[in-house]
Amino acid sequence: MNPVLTAIHEGIMDGDRDLVVENVQAALAEGTAPGDILNDAMIAAMGEVGQLFEEGEYFVPEMLIAARAMKAGLELLRPYLAEADVKPAGKVAIGTVKGDLHDIGKNLVSIMLEGAGFEIQDLGVDVAPEAFTEAAKGGAVDIIAMSALLTTTMTNMKETVTALERAGVRDKVKVIIGGAPITQAYADQIGADGYAPDASRAVALAKSLIA
Repeated sequence: MNPVLTAIHEGIMDGDRDLVVENVQAALAEGTAPGDILNDAMIAAMGEVGQLFEEGEYFVPEMLIAARAMKAGLELLRPYLAEADVKPAGKVAIGTVKGDLHDIGKNLVSIMLEGAGFEIQDLGVDVAPEAFTEAAKGGAVDIIAMSALLTTTMTNMKETVTALERAGVRDKVKVIIGGAPITQAYADQIGADGYAPDASRAVALAKSLIA
C-alpha cells in the first residue's frame, strides 16, 4: 500500500486524528482517488478496529477514538467522494426509540457504519415511530436501525415496525435493532430483519442485508 494510505490506516488504528487529517490532505494532493483513500485506508482500518473489538483487544474507548480520527478524515474526503460520484455502501436512518435518551451505543453503531462506507441519517434519541417512518418514505434509506437501553422502551421498536407497515414502507427497508435488553428472539418476535449485540456486528449485519 502507498505510504500515505498506510499512514492514514495507522492513524485511525491509533486514534491519531492529526495524522489522519494530514495524510488525507497529502493523499488528495498527490492525486490518489478518493474511493481508494476511503476503501483501502479508512474502511480497512475501521474493519480491523471492529475485529480487534470482537477479539477483546480493543474496548469502547479505543473504538471511539479510532472512529473520531476516521470521522475527521471523512469530513475532508466527503466533497471529493461526491465529486467522484463514489456511492455509499447503503443508507441508514438510525435512532434511539421513543422514551429512551441513551445514545452511546447508538453513536458507536452510527460511527462504525459510517466507517464501513454507509451514509448515516442520525435521528437522535427519543425518536417517535412516525420519525422513523418519515425517514423510510420515498426510498431515502435502505436500513432503519433502532436502539433501546430500557426494557420499558423496547415496545416502541414493535410500534415502529407496525408504523412502517401502516405507511406501506415496511417492504422497502430492512429493520435492525440492538441495545442491552434486546435479543434475537425479540427481533424475531417483532418482525425485525436482524439483531446485533454490538457495533462491529451491526456493520456485518447491515452489509449482509444490503447484499
